[in-house]
Amino acid sequence: MKTKIIFLVFSLFFYLESNAQCAMCRAVLESEETQTAAKGINDGIVYLMAIPYLLVGGLGYFIYLKYKKLKK
Repeated sequence: MKTKIIFLVFSLFFYLESNAQCAMCRAVLESEETQTAAKGINDGIVYLMAIPYLLVGGLGYFIYLKYKKLKK
């Protein structure tokens, strides 16, 4: 039950929308009228930020499975 609650809390954190633009990018892109480029740049920054976390999480899960298998 405790792991389900922890999983629920972490999944809620990943659901939140974030703004990942730096100050320079925001200043340049806010001058645009349609804001489509700003949304695209923001999505790209969030995507580039998420990949290392997924890789490290996958590696940690792989190590966990190997450790669990050795313990049996």
